[in-house]
Amino acid sequence: MIESEFRVEPADYTIDFNDLRKVRETVFVVEQQVPVEEEWDELDPRCYHVIARDNGNQPIGTGRLTPEHKIGRMAVMKDWRGKGVGDALMRALVEEAQRRGWSDVSLNAQVQAQPFYARHGFEPYGERFMEAGIEHQAMRRSLPPPAALERPAATPRAAAEPIQSVEDLAAVAAASGQLIDTARREMWLYTRDLEHNLYGQPALVDALRRFGTSGHGGVVRILIQEPATAAGSGHPLLELAQRLPSVFLFRAPADPVDQQYAGAYLVNDRDGFLFRQLGSRWEGEWSPAQPARAKQLREQFMRVWERSRACSELRSLGI
Repeated sequence: MIESEFRVEPADYTIDFNDLRKVRETVFVVEQQVPVEEEWDELDPRCYHVIARDNGNQPIGTGRLTPEHKIGRMAVMKDWRGKGVGDALMRALVEEAQRRGWSDVSLNAQVQAQPFYARHGFEPYGERFMEAGIEHQAMRRSLPPPAALERPAATPRAAAEPIQSVEDLAAVAAASGQLIDTARREMWLYTRDLEHNLYGQPALVDALRRFGTSGHGGVVRILIQEPATAAGSGHPLLELAQRLPSVFLFRAPADPVDQQYAGAYLVNDRDGFLFRQLGSRWEGEWSPAQPARAKQLREQFMRVWERSRACSELRSLGI
């Protein structure tokens, strides 16, 4: 099975809970007879979750990283076992742990699954033990520093290009369209209320639709400071997100300092960025490829993302 027949992406515990539950309770509670009260714990809302979906957007696998630097709740639906889904989930979790700068990551493996984890570099330590009525073995894997992690080659990054000024809505829209069109799998958008007159433009909505339906497992993370304003606006981007809820992930800043942030920006995974010092104005700067600045904005975004809340205001829309 090739990965083009499924994708692995980050999951929001609140928004994607029903899909996580479908996989985990099917595998652990129904198949393995784990008591349901032992399946869900207080760590779940604090974990980083990933989910595998087939091309029909149905959940087929899950996994999580806990604050204690452990991988857990690895589960793949029966019809998808032996087809590379577990391997893809594991790669995604290990890469996220490495991105966070962890020196190692551990897990409690069901004994029959030890060969799978060994194939991914995990080594056993300590004595076997029983957990939820199933024999387990603790395993650990050391992680290289971030610079040493080998990532898929994909398309080579473009050489750095000069930073250019933008002065008006037309220039911002043109630059945004280019950033969306050249993105591979990830984009990061920081906005106050989704800026209907910008991200509601048909050309940009269509570009985002193409990105989301390309089959590459693309994800757009959106930090929106005023989700209630956007939710009541009939925004076409929200209509698109309703059709592609696994592509468009929304959170709202919860920290008072984050809520006062005045800027707005869009970054893609080809080192392109567009930044406006004041989100209420169009003047700003952009580049299709400027690695240092793009990295700075991505890291800033993810720091806020990790301490932000799910957008409950969008739940009624099915997002």
